[in-house]
This record gives sequence, structure tokens and C-alpha cells, in this order.
Amino acid sequence: MKKRHLPLFLGILMAAQASFAQPASVIRSYVTQFKDIAIEEMKRTGVPASITLAQGIHETMAGTSVLVRKSNNHFGIKCKETWTGASVNHDDDAPQECFRKYDNAFDSYRDHSDFLKTRKHYNALFSLDPTDYESWAYGLKKAGYATNPKYPQILIKLIRDYNLHDYTLVAMGQKTEGPDVLWAQGITTPAASQPVAAVARTVVAEPAALPAPIMPLYPSGVFRINDTKVKYITKGTSYLQVAEEHNMPLSRLFDFNDMAPQETADADGLLYLQRKRKSGNNETHKVGFGETLYSIAQSEGIRLESLLALNHLQPSQQPEIGETLYLKHKAAGMPRLATTMAKADLPQVVQQSVQQAGGPAQPVNMVPLQASEPTGGSYTEHIVQPKETLYAISRKYSVSIEEIMKWNDMQDMNLRSGQALRIRK
Repeated sequence: MKKRHLPLFLGILMAAQASFAQPASVIRSYVTQFKDIAIEEMKRTGVPASITLAQGIHETMAGTSVLVRKSNNHFGIKCKETWTGASVNHDDDAPQECFRKYDNAFDSYRDHSDFLKTRKHYNALFSLDPTDYESWAYGLKKAGYATNPKYPQILIKLIRDYNLHDYTLVAMGQKTEGPDVLWAQGITTPAASQPVAAVARTVVAEPAALPAPIMPLYPSGVFRINDTKVKYITKGTSYLQVAEEHNMPLSRLFDFNDMAPQETADADGLLYLQRKRKSGNNETHKVGFGETLYSIAQSEGIRLESLLALNHLQPSQQPEIGETLYLKHKAAGMPRLATTMAKADLPQVVQQSVQQAGGPAQPVNMVPLQASEPTGGSYTEHIVQPKETLYAISRKYSVSIEEIMKWNDMQDMNLRSGQALRIRK
């Protein structure tokens, strides 16, 4: 790719980010399916149900990841030295690592609780208030559960967005039902439950603590990531105002952040005040739920073009959840890519920009999905492609995973290449 095309391709990447976001219906379906297990495990071991569900959503891409489909492993737990059960090999921090395999999801949830309860470096978690999910999230990262520097923020956002804290309260007998009851009624945006502040306990009865204020995910003001000055801005922030505050040309601010010019921020996020480095502070980064190449470059403080080059990637490509990206040294090969999507699923501006940039009319990893003629009545037949997920199919036809499963009498979300699915028109 010639250097003069780089800004255009960066714009393509930013425009395409939304194409890989997990739909809320998939996450709600996952929560509804596994909430009872999480509640029972909290009663048995003390691991907050909100934390368990958030980890399950993140680690499995809400039940659709390759690993969970072939192993029923909902929490990415590796074999370790004490594991004597079944296992599968899966690329993670290193190629073909050993992961635990379970007969069913219940066994995975139970092993996850026991894993945290019995290992010494997680002991401190169980001295925390179980309603203080923020401290639990940061405690898991500090104890080494995940390498992703944004792991706590990811869990906290999932808990808040989907009211998962309610399930902790159900397990404690402080509530009788969770948000899934409202979801079943078509109410999908109930007021979020907030964490209860951790306070010293006394034997004297006291009023219920007020919810703690929502804490910022990053420090206020200017701080450093990968030894580069950065600040966290909120949606609606004027980029011109930021540039003037820090005495820099507006064009340089956009250049530092691998972004096309625009007036205001369309979402909360990191904004760098210096040029990011060509390599990261960490050796690798494991692609997490909801992350894109752009968001990873921002969170790690590495130039987007460097991240792409180190991992043999093009701007139009997206690595699969759980894949390892290299931040300091060139990877041996390209990471496994996310489930292929039809070109028609991309925003029109992306399709046009790829063609204008002199690239192929169809991005490298964007392979059209095949669908045969309708099999009769009000249904269309869809032929499952290799590595295709129900999530990708649901996006293609603008239907929910639950509907596809119902139309095809499916008991689980497993698919096989060449399988014919009925999709209602």
C-alpha cells in the first residue's frame, strides 16, 4: 500500500468499526441462558454473579467464539499443571495452547468459580464487598486473570450496560428478579444498577448505602500511555478546542490519532497529544470483546500503521476475538480473522472508499455469503460458510439469533459448514 493512501484507509477502518460490534440481542440471550448458573455459583462460592456473567460474555463473544463452540469453555481457562480432564488446542498468547474442555456449560461455570476460590492469588478478591463489582474487576486484572489492560473497564461496561449487578442482588436475596424479566416484555433499557460503595461494616443496623458515583475509566487531565501524552475525552468534545488548549495545530491532533478530520468527538475515547510510538509497551495484546484494530492501537499507544504492519493486516481486516496481536516484534503470520461478512454489510462509504483507493472492489476478507433461492413460502435458505457464526448470519438478515434457532429447531448455537438454515423473509 502506497503511503499517500494511508489516511484514506485509516478513514475506511474507522468507518468500518461498527460492523464488528456484537448486537445487544445476542448478549441478552447469553445472559438469559446462563444467569441461573451464575446466581447459584455465587451462592455456592461467593463469586459475584455480575462478574461471572460479564466474564462469560467477554471471553466467549456472548457464546459465539470458536473456543467455546469446540470446548464449552466459557472463561478461557487454560489447562494448567493440575488439569487432568479433556482439552483442546487453541491459538492464544502462543500458538496451539492447551485449554480445558467441558461436557457442558454448567461444568465450565462451576470450574471457573472453583478456579478463583482455590488459587491463592485470587484470595484478596473474596475480602471485597460482593456488590463492589468495580473492585472485583480491577482485582481480577491485578491478580493476572487477563493480559488486556482494558479488561476491568470491559467488565464494568458490560455490567452497567446490561444491569448484571441485579443478578448479584438476586443471589444475595436483595432482589427477586433480574433484567431478563423486562427483556422478555420487550423492555431493553431499564435503569442501570450501580455498585454499592465498600464501607466498613458494623453490627448496628444502618440504612442501605447510596449507589457510588460512576468512576471514570481513565484519569482526568493529561496522563501517559506507552510514554505518550494522552487525555480521555467525552462525546461532543470539540477537537479544535483541545488543539487550542494544548497549543498545537488541529491537523497534527488528527494525525497523532490516526483519524480523519471532524468537528467533535462522536464517542468517549482516548485522544493523544503526541505522536504514538511505533511499538507498544506490552509484548502482545489479546483481542477482546468489542475491540477493533483502531481501539487497540489507541489503548496500547501504538501507531495504527505499525500495528497493521507487525501483524500482516490490512485496514479492512478484523482479527477474531481471542487472537493475539504483536506490539513489539513482527508476528510469524496473520492472526485468524473475524467471521467473514458480505460486502453488502459494509457501510456504502467503505465500499466506495476501497474502490477509490485503488484497492479491490471487495476487501480482502470480505467474502460474499451464499444464499440459495427460497425453499418455499416465506423462508429463504442460507448455506453456512466455513467458520461462519449465528451472529454473522443474524446481522446479514437483520434478525435475532433466537429467531434463527427457533426457525431451525436448534438446541444450541453450533453450526457446520454447508448446513442449510431457514430464514424467514
